Amino acid sequence: MDAMIRVKGLNVSFGEGGEALRAVDGVSFQVAAGESFGLVGESGSGKSTVLRALSGLNPNWTGEVEIGGEAQGGRRDKSFYKTCQMVFQDPYGSLHPRRTVDSILREPLAIHRLPDADRRVTEVLDAVGLGPRFRYRYPHQLSGGQRQRVAIARALILQPKILLLDEPTSALDVSVQAEILNLLKRLRAERGLTYVLVTHNLAVVAWMCERIAVMNRGRIVEELTAERLRRAEPEHPYTRQLLAASIGYDRQAVETFQDY
Repeated sequence: MDAMIRVKGLNVSFGEGGEALRAVDGVSFQVAAGESFGLVGESGSGKSTVLRALSGLNPNWTGEVEIGGEAQGGRRDKSFYKTCQMVFQDPYGSLHPRRTVDSILREPLAIHRLPDADRRVTEVLDAVGLGPRFRYRYPHQLSGGQRQRVAIARALILQPKILLLDEPTSALDVSVQAEILNLLKRLRAERGLTYVLVTHNLAVVAWMCERIAVMNRGRIVEELTAERLRRAEPEHPYTRQLLAASIGYDRQAVETFQDY
């Protein structure tokens, strides 16, 4: 399959001069059309910063980014967002508290001057499992899982080819997380979507993704298939440490952890 996303030598720094922090350091990867690709690592490893550069939220980067066959600069034009959309970690903070679900979903349609708003809103609410009774509710009238479904609906309403998913279930109750992950998996199959999923949870990427890149200190230290991860066969010692930590607390293992 053709690559939907190509990233080569991506660098992102915060600050200037001697105080600058290199948050992303020479990251390169490709994602095929229709693939689900995971970026995993500890907090501060740079994975969400990669996603913000891909989405255009952070324009201050160097390197090469190609999305949907087109080279991207730091600033994106309006048409980019019909190809690529992002779902954020916090469903409480990503929805306008004083707008109804209907208003939230209509806004991108108005920006892009797309017709048949009523039909599009109805269809996308059905697609995420909410339905018409949620259309005129406000975010505070919804549960965390329902808010995240609205956020997914907002990302889908322009019919993009790519979804960038930044810890899409980490702010939700454990009982709701599986529902949202299953929804995302179904939507990808139905719509032929390409995913880049950022998470610190190895079980989530093993379930959602075909390939995984492990990040540490702004760099990709290993790429592996989900099958190798499930078989506990990583090559890099940092990945092995992450895997050991994900299984449960082991005092002996913790005492042998190293900083790579």
